[in-house]
Amino acid sequence: MSTYSMAQVEALSGIKAHTLRIWERRYSFLNPSRTETNIRFFSDIQLIQLVNFGILLRNGHKISKVEKMTDDKIHELVNQILALPDQDVDQEKKEDIQSLTLAMLTMDEMKFDEIFKLHVIRKGLLGTVRDLIYPFLHHIGILWNTQKTMPAQEHFISCLIRKKIISAIDAIPHPPANAKKIVFFLLEDEHHEVGLLLASFIAAERGFKVYYLGQNVPGENIHEVLSIVNADFIMSMFVAPKADKTVRQIEKVLETTKTPFLISGNPQNFVSLIQNDRIVHLAKPESLIDFLNDNRGRTPLNGK
Repeated sequence: MSTYSMAQVEALSGIKAHTLRIWERRYSFLNPSRTETNIRFFSDIQLIQLVNFGILLRNGHKISKVEKMTDDKIHELVNQILALPDQDVDQEKKEDIQSLTLAMLTMDEMKFDEIFKLHVIRKGLLGTVRDLIYPFLHHIGILWNTQKTMPAQEHFISCLIRKKIISAIDAIPHPPANAKKIVFFLLEDEHHEVGLLLASFIAAERGFKVYYLGQNVPGENIHEVLSIVNADFIMSMFVAPKADKTVRQIEKVLETTKTPFLISGNPQNFVSLIQNDRIVHLAKPESLIDFLNDNRGRTPLNGK
């Protein structure tokens, strides 16, 4: 069973820590455990309960009423809210993210599939990942940014997302023989590849030839790959890097190739490299789309 800090519960449920402390004093339903140093922590069950409560409160229900409801009644009301088609866009996005959070915590593949397919019908895969999955991953990022092992639920939901993107990539026709080439990889100790998979999908959909190496690739291997495939661009991402190590890894790659290097991640972790004319920092998926559209039929940066 995973445990969650007050900050994590606040981020995932949308309920302020101040409100949670008031509830703890006022209502019997909220009774977090405490460490030996008196720091609160919450269980999976308590977090799921609070995510549900947050959804109900944002939709007009009062805590004094909700705390007296049975679990079945709460689930019924939450499901009704999440099924509403007439919410405003921002509110709908919030509730969809909360719904995905519940699907992750309860490991409910059917619920995830239902939400994902509905969004794909409305917006396509790219729109779904950009407008739903990326905000969701950012939402649960507070779990990734702690110094503990990722909970099993996060592995579960990440694998479901990976499966959807890989399936979409497999359905894309092969590019023409003269297509520009991009090598995608994560360097050593980088394991969060959902974003990289989406980037490879974006490139493949735009007619690029994609070479996907996956996660935890030693930097010295990139030179060997480039000598074989003669790529026009390389791309990597850094989800939660250590700044010094990240810079060293990037510098090692830059020393062995003149190929333009596309990077996504917090620029503060490699600020000393941003001025390098072979580094292209991509702040968001739209930045990659713009870059690929601009370079699809042109000579690569600096002319390789």
